[in-house]
Amino acid sequence: TTRRSRSFLPASGETAIRWTARGVSTATPSFKYPAGPAGRAASRAASHQLPMARRLVAPVLNNPSRRRLLLLLLLSSLHLHTCSSEIIFEERFEDDWESRWVKSDWKRSEGKAGSFKHTAGKWSGDPDDKGIQTYTDAKHFALSAKIPEFSNKNRTLVVQYSIKFEQDIECGGGYIKLHSGYVNQKKFGGDTPYSLMFGPDICGTQTKKLHLIISYQGQNYPIKKDLQCETDKLTHFYTFILRPDASYTVMVDNRERESGSVYTDWDILPPKKIKDVKAKKPKDWDEREYIDDPDDAKPEGYDSIPAEIPDPKAKKPGAWDEDEDGIWKPPKIPNPAYKGPWKRRRIKNPNHKGKWKIPWIDNPEFEDDPDLYVMKPVKYIGIEVWQVKAGSVFDNILICDDPEYAKQVVADVMSRNREAEKEAFEEAEKVRRAKEDEEAQRAREEGERRREERRRDHRHRDRERYRDKYKRRDYMDDYHDEL
Repeated sequence: TTRRSRSFLPASGETAIRWTARGVSTATPSFKYPAGPAGRAASRAASHQLPMARRLVAPVLNNPSRRRLLLLLLLSSLHLHTCSSEIIFEERFEDDWESRWVKSDWKRSEGKAGSFKHTAGKWSGDPDDKGIQTYTDAKHFALSAKIPEFSNKNRTLVVQYSIKFEQDIECGGGYIKLHSGYVNQKKFGGDTPYSLMFGPDICGTQTKKLHLIISYQGQNYPIKKDLQCETDKLTHFYTFILRPDASYTVMVDNRERESGSVYTDWDILPPKKIKDVKAKKPKDWDEREYIDDPDDAKPEGYDSIPAEIPDPKAKKPGAWDEDEDGIWKPPKIPNPAYKGPWKRRRIKNPNHKGKWKIPWIDNPEFEDDPDLYVMKPVKYIGIEVWQVKAGSVFDNILICDDPEYAKQVVADVMSRNREAEKEAFEEAEKVRRAKEDEEAQRAREEGERRREERRRDHRHRDRERYRDKYKRRDYMDDYHDEL
């Protein structure tokens, strides 16, 4: 009913299709083909596509009834897509974020509870795109939000969020948790049971871990693989995807970091197969890959070949006197015909079966659980971390069942903010380095001033000591003292 039109813009060289309330039209995009034979060929190909596009599309879209039918089909497919996927919880931390999140009193009576502030941080791609940042060093941080109860049975679970470590964290966490059952949000803390724990944990130069812990029947199971997190000071997205077939994927900034199965990468269930400890290698098992050739025979006279022979090129010295020096004998040299002790040649063993290995058998203790991937119905999401140095910005929390939507969120935020955030960080680093250089220069000047004061003090003390040692002695005082 409107005059507005929508274009489906193709790749360069293809035909654009544009429909309006009046009908359908086709047009080639304003694209300049490169000069030369290749460009002319591409232009001819595009011109041949135009009539075909008109013949195929125009009869459908120029007919009002057909156009309405096509519109209904498009709306139906859109409705099916929206019905099949669900955004369970999405938090961008707008100005009203505190109405959804409850700050815990955990550790507050001990003076160890930290706080969060609403900010985009010291550097960001968009100062208005704010998150919540940990505030005050060496504290515990805990807050939670109640979310619509959901179960991941027979559906994909996607958990995603972003975090930026602006500080030199030294030691601390940056993970989030999903909680099932009732949670007293004012007492929410480190001892609150959780169903999933996901996110980075850094301590020193050795620990740069990406935690992925799943709770099963009241016990927590960490992933067996060594996942590493990002350690720079920019925003990074962490995504965990868990599917109904118990497969999973971990992504960082929309790039796959790890994947596998809950069956193999967690020690939740006993293994399906175990080694048969009662098995023994059969007596006739031949592991020899090569054997002596039984048909090989030693050549006749082989043992009589000497290892050394007289040097045929040697000559008796002219000054050699056999009466005095004895009979001259030429020196010995290795015999080129001597091949060492005879050995049968080696051939491949026709009975070789390879190295024997203990066979695997079905584990009698294994009992499959088709719902291994299923968590108890999740009702809360929480942030509970301890940090030596505060300054981590949490943002863009998402829980849904559509991995493609999660990828799109990451792509949108990073395309909008990534480069600007890098530039802001580099500018902040320049300011920080200039400030550090200025402070270092002041410290050097102060140190030099103090050293000069100490040198003056030493000279003064030395002068007094010299005066006391070498001052002229008054012998009349000594005489009077004797009297």
